Amino acid sequence: MYEVRDYREKMKSQDMTNFRVMEFETDLFISAKKDLSKITKKMVKKYREEIINYSAKNIEFYKSLVPIVEKENASKIVKHMIKVSKLTNVGPMAAIAGAISEYVGIELLKYTDEVIIENGGDIFLKTKKERKIKIYAGKSKFSNKLSLKIKPNYEKLGICTSSGTFGHSLSFGKSDAVVVLSEDTLLADATATAIGNIIKTKEDIKKGIKFATSIKNIIGILIIVDNTLGSWGKIEIER
Repeated sequence: MYEVRDYREKMKSQDMTNFRVMEFETDLFISAKKDLSKITKKMVKKYREEIINYSAKNIEFYKSLVPIVEKENASKIVKHMIKVSKLTNVGPMAAIAGAISEYVGIELLKYTDEVIIENGGDIFLKTKKERKIKIYAGKSKFSNKLSLKIKPNYEKLGICTSSGTFGHSLSFGKSDAVVVLSEDTLLADATATAIGNIIKTKEDIKKGIKFATSIKNIIGILIIVDNTLGSWGKIEIER
């Protein structure tokens, strides 16, 4: 289904080529050194097909809200989703957006030395210059007032957001935004979902941060609940 995403106008990189690729539920907004629409479409189809085919034979992969046992003939992307779900105690589909973004992004880096992929609020990027990522947090006073400064220190980076107050992704919590950074975009996505489920009130921010510190390879986290925020790790926040 087509969805208007006005925020993408603000995301356009002035120093790169911007393009959009859609394939059923997958809707990617991409910035790269050149238009890579055709190869992106091909890669999206490939990885969607691997996930769909596995789900058809293992319906629990698609439906489960908790970790599952890996079955035979799982592809690399499916194995990766199952792995991070076990680390964060959520279902493997909690990492679907991060999975498509990262695996497509890695393929695109064969053709461009910089890429930014936004997929439903989750971002995979490889950058050679400092970038700023603005944070949307629903009705919070911090919404669109804060940016994350991303330095070109990483081979690849995932920046994933979960919210219990807006968006189409399933969350059992009430956070306005849980933003997680990791060099593993799937791990960032699953962790954001897991922490989002924990946050019911602003008093739960400490619980969310504690959970983040227990997960290896999480770089940093930002949690916003109403007009309260908390952060941890190697992140730079700019007002």
